[in-house]
Amino acid sequence: MAREDEMIGTDVASAGLHISECIGRDVASQLDLEEALEASRYTSHPYASHPKEWPPAAEVLETRELPPVLIERYAAAGGEGTALCGIFPEIRRAWASVDNSLFLWRFDKRDGQCTEYSGVEQSICAVGLARVKHGIFIEAIQYMLLVATPLELFLIGVCCAASVDGADPYAEISLQPLPEYTVSSDGVTMTCVACMDKGQIFAAGRDGHIYEIQYTTGSSWRKPCRMVCLTTGFGTLVSRWILPNALKFGAVDPIVDMVIDNERHAIYARTEGMKLQVYDLGVGGSGPLKKIAEEKNLIDPRDSQYGGRRVGSRAIVRDAKPSIVSIAPLSTMESKFLHMVVVLSDGRRLYISTSRSTTNNASVGLTGLGNASQRPSCLKVIATRPSPPLGVGGGLTFGAMSAANRAQPEDMVLKVETGFYSAGMLVLSDSSSPAISSLLIVNRDSTIQSSLPSNFGISSRNSRALRELVSSLPVDGRMLCVTDVLPLPDAAATVHSLYSDLDGFDGLRESFEKASMRLWARGDLPFQHILPRRKIIVFSTMGLMEIVFNRPVDILRRLFQSNAPRAQIEEFFSRFGAGEAAAMCLMLAAKLIFDEDNVISNLVTERAAETFEDPGIVGMPQLESNNALSSIRAPAGGFSMGQVLPEAEPLFSGAHEGLCLCASRLLFPVWELPVMVVQREVGFDGRFEDGIVCCRLQGNAMQVLESKIRALEQFIRSRRNKRRGLYGSVAGKGDFTGSILYGIRSDVGASSQNEGRNLFAPSSRATGSVDVASNKRQRLIYTNAELAAMEVRAMECLRRLLRRSSEALFLLQTICHHHVTRLIQGLHSDVRDKLIQLTFNQLVCSEEGDQLAMQLISGLMEYYTGTDGRGTVDEVSAKLRDGCPSYFNESDYKYFLAVECLEKASMTHKADEKENLARTAFNHLSKVPESTDLRTVCKRFEDLRFYEAVVRLPLQKAQTLDPQGDAFNGKIDPDRRQNALVQREQCYEIIMNALRSLKDEVGRVSCSGSILDRASQDKYIRQIIQLSVQWPDTAFHEHLYRTLIELGLEDELLEYGGSDLVSFLQSAGRKPLQEVQAVTVVTPMATTRNPEASIPSNQTKYLDLLARYYVMKRQHFLAAHVLYRLAERHCADAVEAPTLEQRRQYLSNAVLQAKSASSISGPSTSTRNPIDDGLLDMLEAKLVVLRFQMRIKDELESIALRLESHRATVESHPNDPFPQGDLVYDANTAKIARDKAKELELNLKSITQLYNDYAVPFQLWEVCLEMLNFANYSGDADSKIVRETWVRLVDQALSRGGVAEACTVLKRVGTNLYPLDGSSIPLDTLCLHLEKAALERLSSGTEVIGDEEIARALLAACRGRSEHVLFVYDQLLSNGAIVPSQNLRLRLLRSVLLVLREWVMSVFAYRLGAVTTGDSFMLGGASLLEQTSTMQKGVCDKIVSATNRYMTEVRRLGLPQSQTEPVYHGFKELEEKLLTPSSFQPY
Repeated sequence: MAREDEMIGTDVASAGLHISECIGRDVASQLDLEEALEASRYTSHPYASHPKEWPPAAEVLETRELPPVLIERYAAAGGEGTALCGIFPEIRRAWASVDNSLFLWRFDKRDGQCTEYSGVEQSICAVGLARVKHGIFIEAIQYMLLVATPLELFLIGVCCAASVDGADPYAEISLQPLPEYTVSSDGVTMTCVACMDKGQIFAAGRDGHIYEIQYTTGSSWRKPCRMVCLTTGFGTLVSRWILPNALKFGAVDPIVDMVIDNERHAIYARTEGMKLQVYDLGVGGSGPLKKIAEEKNLIDPRDSQYGGRRVGSRAIVRDAKPSIVSIAPLSTMESKFLHMVVVLSDGRRLYISTSRSTTNNASVGLTGLGNASQRPSCLKVIATRPSPPLGVGGGLTFGAMSAANRAQPEDMVLKVETGFYSAGMLVLSDSSSPAISSLLIVNRDSTIQSSLPSNFGISSRNSRALRELVSSLPVDGRMLCVTDVLPLPDAAATVHSLYSDLDGFDGLRESFEKASMRLWARGDLPFQHILPRRKIIVFSTMGLMEIVFNRPVDILRRLFQSNAPRAQIEEFFSRFGAGEAAAMCLMLAAKLIFDEDNVISNLVTERAAETFEDPGIVGMPQLESNNALSSIRAPAGGFSMGQVLPEAEPLFSGAHEGLCLCASRLLFPVWELPVMVVQREVGFDGRFEDGIVCCRLQGNAMQVLESKIRALEQFIRSRRNKRRGLYGSVAGKGDFTGSILYGIRSDVGASSQNEGRNLFAPSSRATGSVDVASNKRQRLIYTNAELAAMEVRAMECLRRLLRRSSEALFLLQTICHHHVTRLIQGLHSDVRDKLIQLTFNQLVCSEEGDQLAMQLISGLMEYYTGTDGRGTVDEVSAKLRDGCPSYFNESDYKYFLAVECLEKASMTHKADEKENLARTAFNHLSKVPESTDLRTVCKRFEDLRFYEAVVRLPLQKAQTLDPQGDAFNGKIDPDRRQNALVQREQCYEIIMNALRSLKDEVGRVSCSGSILDRASQDKYIRQIIQLSVQWPDTAFHEHLYRTLIELGLEDELLEYGGSDLVSFLQSAGRKPLQEVQAVTVVTPMATTRNPEASIPSNQTKYLDLLARYYVMKRQHFLAAHVLYRLAERHCADAVEAPTLEQRRQYLSNAVLQAKSASSISGPSTSTRNPIDDGLLDMLEAKLVVLRFQMRIKDELESIALRLESHRATVESHPNDPFPQGDLVYDANTAKIARDKAKELELNLKSITQLYNDYAVPFQLWEVCLEMLNFANYSGDADSKIVRETWVRLVDQALSRGGVAEACTVLKRVGTNLYPLDGSSIPLDTLCLHLEKAALERLSSGTEVIGDEEIARALLAACRGRSEHVLFVYDQLLSNGAIVPSQNLRLRLLRSVLLVLREWVMSVFAYRLGAVTTGDSFMLGGASLLEQTSTMQKGVCDKIVSATNRYMTEVRRLGLPQSQTEPVYHGFKELEEKLLTPSSFQPY
């Protein structure tokens, strides 16, 4: 598509807003007839005449004589017989009767045929034509002819046959007698016949009653035809059938004329005595006939000629009261509140309402409801229209004082014999001149009111007043009747389809031809582009005369055709206004008007185009005139305080206004109405059934409208291409060409939507202050070039709108030609609902309309590419590309070619062919990714297992939708960035859905009928991942990685992830690893700041994967760091926090990875990284501290459980007089322990926190000792804290289980804390404390304690180092102040004896290697005596010396010998055995 022809959505939308405003103004200008009549009462010029220089407004098209056979039959009767005549416009026949013969012939052409019917014996007194009711007769009988005689009424079938070419549907008619449908008249002579559109036939008799001729299919007990009197009562029946005529009093006033209001379902009648009657047929016309009112003196009390005086005029004295010559109903399109018009013999018209209340100031709208549902209740004159003036052709000028307001001689008063009113047109037969009869034709005046001479400030009432144009034509003979010539059926069907929703069309069952005539009531200007010229047939005593009415556009065409001078063209523009006249020039130049008689010549089109472009006629764009602002300027000699000078707005030329009018009137019947409707039928229960969706307009109507819109657009485009008119002047201004002619926005027009009423104005700029005052508001000043550019810009927007509208109509036609109901049924319910509510405006201007149009096109293409082979894409795509390229372009063509290939691929069973077709489809779609319906297409590729397209197409579309990378640009508007990101993610999600579907598809039957196995699933998943990773889109990679993790495909992610996987996992874990590495290089890991930053639980999976990735890549150092972060992460919620066991697992794995990193570095100290060693030490230390925390947590939970169980036990024995413990204290302590345990579960604590906040407050002394030892708190055994902690631990054990428990704790703790020796244990303190406790408990009898328990516990704590224990006992025994008690000293000596014995055995065990260290020889030790020779003499002497010393110490004790002797004997025995090894025996 060429650059200048590209559719610009914003331009079309702006033009659409302007068209909506134009349509609104045009609709608002259509006033109700009542309002126009009310306004005209205050005007002095209700009538005007047509300019003589112009072609006539009404002219005789042709005169035709009466058929010779009719003339002969009438002459044969000698003028004495009964003769009637009339016209049946429905079948294009005139008719006349002579006695008992009826003649019918064509009134619109001479075909030489005259159908005669002579099937009745009596003279014909009335004839009527009705459309037959459905389902009674055969289809060939379309109409029913009622022939009434004084004795019988006959129904005759009328069959119409079209011409050979089908152009004339009424070429031939035949009359079909129906003998069964004959009914007696009961002696009533019928005067007139009226028929409803639904087929009901009413006849009025000379007895003053109204009858209905009812006809049905008949039955065995009921006649098929009968006559029913609708206005009779019981009294009337008695008078009619019982009383003789001689006894009947009172004159009968028969009905002589009767018309039916098919919209309001009422009958209006006039009697011979000049009475008016109104009858109600009920709602829908199906109720019983009811007489509502009858009036004889219908005089408007406001009429100046009867009782009042009119200003500026003299009352006319009349000798006789005027009679009624004609009555006619008024359609709701003409007035909602006036129902009937009565034409009097003096030419006046009475406008009557049958409603007691009327509503003024109601304009006619597009979808108004009117008051047709109100039932008639009275007869009331609302307005009286004065008679048209005589001598219209004698020089009555436009705007002169109306002749109706002048006093006229009595012989110059109109003498109307016959009148006819229809859709705003009045035809009067005037016989006031004795020489010749004439026809006065009154039509609405379409010229503008501003051309009338008036003073400045004329009231708006005058502009709304009804003004009519009067024309006069001579006629031979007397006018008998007049009727409208109905449009041809095809043209009428088009008009009816377009305007069927217009107020006045809705709910009518009349024929399209009659319905389309109603538009004439709105005037010529709004519909002259679609309606043909109006024609009437005048039936006179001399023959038939066909009169045609020239529309304003026809007059302009004739002026151009006759090469009228420029002055007449300018006068035409002056009378109709520049905008209306320019619109008519467009109609002629683009050949938009409908004219079946004349073809618009090239000369006319050229002159119309030249006039449209002539600035001297249509004007130039300009600012508002200063005259409009003169009223607000300061008066002479003074100044205006506080006045603000308004901004001057641009006023475009008449050419732009004409284009707006022409475009808005073309689009008016479709613009704000839905393109689809739901047709529902009434079911058996009286409710509406679910209907079917179909197009609101018929195909022919859309074709006609499309051709007109396209013709107008092509004309404007040709003007642009040829640089004609303003296009040429703007194109010569240089920079304006790009922005104006080709739709590329620049500064001109950039802020068009903020310029008030002008949608296409450029951005405002102030050029200076006005001449009123320098401090007043500045006016906007534009140069002539800018004004011209603005108008051209506006016209270009309108041209694009026209083109878009024509393409929308073409698309709808194409859809309708392929059964739109079936296509719409295949759409989703939401799409169907939106489509039903979619207006044509939205279809053309909105993005939603474009999307719904694509849905329809997709449905159409699916119809063509279906499995039953209905066609190919090429068959319809060529039409769519030519007819609606903005809805279906080359991209769409490629898309549907791909869809066709996919359809073929789904039907073939050959793998190679399937793959080739899928690749062909992929190649097509790769060229047009922006036009791809990804969800549908990619699903079909999934079914074919062609995952290359599933991955590449969405990624290509994402790149097309966001070519500038706005989704990643943090400097642009956030909304814009978010929108771009959403569009990308929508494309990404298609690939993710394919992965999800593939993950869940194993073992299931796919759409193609195959079952996917595990191996194939793994293959396709790997293929999708590999294809995805190859695409250079970081945002997509992140989307992919998250989905793989969500689906549990971590192994595939780690194996096939891209180079950005690490960065993704790091960013997803909230803390980039580079920060940790950077800090680690500078400082040891133990001092790294904030390594345990808060990590949400939903992010830990990413760090887990990152660690796994590093392990897989053998990057153990980095893996250790990640695992350390996971173990140390802080959590604010216990739900998100990992368990301590999980943290321990993380740290254990981190230690393993750190060791692996160290082992890879090598054992050599020169190649190893000191940072690696520091990391390993730190992790191992962290692991130890975590174990402390786990132990403390378990201890706290145990404490809480013990306290709670104790409390429960006490509460279960409430009568216990000696409860143990404080229940309140226990409960509080248990709660605190529970809370502290939960704290420990939440986050890792430092060793200082564990010691001070948890271990010490809850007296966990064993753990405290382990932590002090781990922290290397002090190497001095005399440390006060360590001594106190040990004492507290021992005291706690003593309180729980006595000395035995204390010894057990000492063995366990000492062994764990001091694996080498007991040098760091405060043995002296522990030994003295335990020996004292043992002595006290033994003395008090609390506990039975052996002499060896404490010594053995000390030896176990020191790992069998007897010499260290012996040294402690020596210190205690040597200091009498520490051990003053003799019993305590004796107990200490017993313990020393055990230590010496253990020392001896340890020496023997070490030498012999027979027993392990610490085993006592008293428990075994065979052959030890034979090994004494190998004992070192120094050790033995040392033990012997100590033995002698302790024996002496025993002798010194001031205790009974019975207590000391065993101890002394033990030392003595040990000494002897050491001195004589041969006699050594184990104890």
